[in-house]
Amino acid sequence: MLFSSLIFVCAFFPLFFALYYLLPKRSLRNALLLVFSLIFYAWGRVVYLPLILAASLVGWGGGLAIGRFREQNRPGLARASLVVSLVLLLGMLGVFKYAGFFAENFNLLTKLDLPVPEIVLPIGISFYTFQILSYVADVYRGEVKAQKNPGIVMVYLCAFPQLIAGPVVRYKTVEEELTGREVTRDDVYAGLRRFVAGLGKKVLIANVAAVAADGIFGYEASSCGVIAAWVGALAYTVQIYFDFSGYSDMAIGMGRMMGFHYLENFNDPYTATSVTDFWRRWHISMSSFFRDYVYIPLGGNRVSKPRWVFNIAVVWILTGLWHGAAWTFVLWGVYYGVLLILEKLLWGKAIEKIPVLNRFYALLAVVIGWVIFRAPTLTDAFGMIRAMFGAYGLGSGTVTWSMILERSSVNVIFLLAMAAGIVLSTGVGRRLAEKRETLAPGSRTALETGACVLSVAVFALSVAALASGSYNPFIYFQF
Repeated sequence: MLFSSLIFVCAFFPLFFALYYLLPKRSLRNALLLVFSLIFYAWGRVVYLPLILAASLVGWGGGLAIGRFREQNRPGLARASLVVSLVLLLGMLGVFKYAGFFAENFNLLTKLDLPVPEIVLPIGISFYTFQILSYVADVYRGEVKAQKNPGIVMVYLCAFPQLIAGPVVRYKTVEEELTGREVTRDDVYAGLRRFVAGLGKKVLIANVAAVAADGIFGYEASSCGVIAAWVGALAYTVQIYFDFSGYSDMAIGMGRMMGFHYLENFNDPYTATSVTDFWRRWHISMSSFFRDYVYIPLGGNRVSKPRWVFNIAVVWILTGLWHGAAWTFVLWGVYYGVLLILEKLLWGKAIEKIPVLNRFYALLAVVIGWVIFRAPTLTDAFGMIRAMFGAYGLGSGTVTWSMILERSSVNVIFLLAMAAGIVLSTGVGRRLAEKRETLAPGSRTALETGACVLSVAVFALSVAALASGSYNPFIYFQF
């Protein structure tokens, strides 16, 4: 089930929150949240419901064992419990996400003919595996206490707002709210408005940009030429940001309506002044996970330069593989690892001090990265990048974005969506929110009224677009 679907917006969402606010006790609200979350997950593929329940129980049991051995001052057994938990959790992720990829490449290297398993990827497995891994690791570190109630661990892991595509929520962030949260009128109002903003990002901007991006990436690069290649690359750059940040907005908004305060996952990433800065702003919960659980344990930057390069390489190869079992994702991770190393060792400090040029450099690097990320194969990725820089001129088929979108009315909608995407990518919304606190009461009331009217309009337009059966993919559903 997608957040940006009529069944969710018009049935699941209102029914859940109507029942949620009618229940007087937190324990009953947690039970309701768990039941609805399991229904939400099972809606996509019920056969994989036992998998997420097993991950919850492994995390709960591993946390209990680690906590007990820590209390008994038996570090060896605590470490063994951690290792067993990691092996089980990462083993599940490895089998379901990477078994086919590794078997296929093993056959290519060895010329053997081992069977290649064709496993449908369980929805959200990368996200919920990371969450439960962080819980077990934090119990081992002594940063949180082991939760004795398995139901609480299940609510933490399975809560439907962040279940499919994050943000990756740390247990310590919501530990107190799992058992002691309160919901105020301001929480409901702010959360609902955040949900609608995310819905608008997804339906009115990302979905429109997706039509052009998917259309152009569906052609041979030599047929696209320089114009179409850039339109496709920029359309995908808009699509992936508003697709993913829109989902995060909806998740954060619904969490707020329940009394949870999830951390932000994006901070205007396309305004970055370097690639390093971009990764401080993009998918913050994932970046911080790799920093805290991989990079720092490897030694971080407090090691020799060669070892630091090795640490960065490990982190970014894993980051690429986390996104998918394909060589394009591996190359994407290597690409960013190399850029980050070069920025640190060579031009990073200098480029950040050059106004305008630094933002152009960062955005160009990001757009090229998204081409690698989006392309079906490495050949397609290199071909599209060559097309962007004029290798095929206008292309043998002179494919342009107008040919992809076909109708002039759709072209206008595409241009409006791209313009809105560019404006919102500059952090306009954040700056207005910051300015709100400095306004006089009358001006603040006018701004709030305008925001409410805009939210109603965005919601109405989004529902109308969904009702019309418009194109509604979701990129991170596959991760």
